[in-house]
Amino acid sequence: MQVQKSSQLAIYALIELAADPDRQVSVSEIGEKFRVSAHHLAKVMHTLGRAGLVRSIRGVGGGYSFSGNAKRTTLLDVISLFEDTLSDNNLSDPTNATTAELALFDVMCEIDDIAKATFGAITLSTMLKQMERRGNPTDRATV
Repeated sequence: MQVQKSSQLAIYALIELAADPDRQVSVSEIGEKFRVSAHHLAKVMHTLGRAGLVRSIRGVGGGYSFSGNAKRTTLLDVISLFEDTLSDNNLSDPTNATTAELALFDVMCEIDDIAKATFGAITLSTMLKQMERRGNPTDRATV
């Protein structure tokens, strides 16, 4: 399971906002911190807003604030907003597949299941704790 750029941006933005839920952060601030396009990030934030994970505050000093539950929102919850996590690796024609193709297909499906289980077990709160353990709040992520 490969995580798309939009999903990564969403996770970065949510972690940034969940770290201080009372703070309002603009799209440009988040974009600058993670070196991503504010335009692309705005689309991601809109999706997060529709999901109830962030709240948009308009006007001077506006921006976004976290409105979800960091202890209950998993990485898989976020990823599922941007990509189809239920789709499996597809064989174009399983009836004509070789034994090697079927074996590799089985392995790839197992890897996807493990990734989904892992993403489903890690909450935003867990990620914030992981960041605290790393102890470098000025670390810049690269997407």
